[in-house]
Amino acid sequence: MLFEKGSSQSAAQSTADKQPTAGNTAKGLKDYYAAYFPIGTAVSMRSLTGPDAQLIIEQFNSITPENAMKMGPIHPEENRYNWATADSIVSFAQKHGMKVRGHALCWHEQTPRWLFKDSAGNTVSKEVLLNRLKEHITTVVNRYKGKIYAWDVVNEAVDDDNSRLLRNSLWYQICGEDFIIKAFEYAHAADPNAILFYNDYNTERPQKRERIYQLLKKLVDAKVPIHGVGLQAHWSLTEPAENELRMAIEKYSSLGLKIQFTELDISVYPWEKNRRQKLPTDVDTFTPEREQQQLEQYKKVFAIFRDYKNVITGVTCWGISDRYTWLDTYPVAGRKNYPLLFDQDRLPKKAFNAVVTF
Repeated sequence: MLFEKGSSQSAAQSTADKQPTAGNTAKGLKDYYAAYFPIGTAVSMRSLTGPDAQLIIEQFNSITPENAMKMGPIHPEENRYNWATADSIVSFAQKHGMKVRGHALCWHEQTPRWLFKDSAGNTVSKEVLLNRLKEHITTVVNRYKGKIYAWDVVNEAVDDDNSRLLRNSLWYQICGEDFIIKAFEYAHAADPNAILFYNDYNTERPQKRERIYQLLKKLVDAKVPIHGVGLQAHWSLTEPAENELRMAIEKYSSLGLKIQFTELDISVYPWEKNRRQKLPTDVDTFTPEREQQQLEQYKKVFAIFRDYKNVITGVTCWGISDRYTWLDTYPVAGRKNYPLLFDQDRLPKKAFNAVVTF
């Protein structure tokens, strides 16, 4: 995910002085939901100062590094780790009494190529790759032991192709499904107190829901140390349907797993992963109609979240405000989305009021 260029901190602070944030209200999201579950947001290094940081402190009590702990950014070369950004995010959380979700220990994207190759450029053996995975997970989890309460251990391993269970990634090609089992075992050994999640998207769509359930059941039945499932919740004005969301929560939790919604945003466009270009119908305005549809969608899903507070242990928004979101660059670059609860001036939207009025 790319990041927009930010202005200087002093300029940003000047803007903040002129524009009140949601913090001027009596309570933040975290306060309204104190009796339900933590409310988090995804952060980057630039989020830790200025008006973004103030909004985070006022509204949230959990944070997830958006990119800083993914394998590529944090471990770009075999004998080199980049700790600075991840350390800063964890320090920010500790300073302000926030939980931290680690994201993500094993994924097929944002993974450095060296992991899969030997010095001659040949594909490594299963034994070598699992040893490298163990070294990576052990090193990263140990560094933040006691500071990160939950980890997305394996991310997006289930295929989008309904005829396949697991994605045909290099992890799978070299290790089969053992890389999933071992990743959880390595993470649990490094920090037995951490809560370990499998994380994926489209978890409510019936066919993928069934295949994710199949994978999770295999892991649970095999006594793999998995404790929860992360439902990413990259949604739109029309998805998910209420019955599909409820079914997903009930089906996954029937395995004894905790539920977290880990990457929540509600785009004003349908989810089109494979489209890359803007169309004439892509109107980059947040119309009153879209505002009302988004309000209703946010209101609906948070009402459902509250209904299942006995199994839901966290909800994390994938971004802070509409000022910048990953959907500005993906899947369609240059197309403005308005997917979050705070607008481009970091002010609460009508959807915010719908979420906190209950």
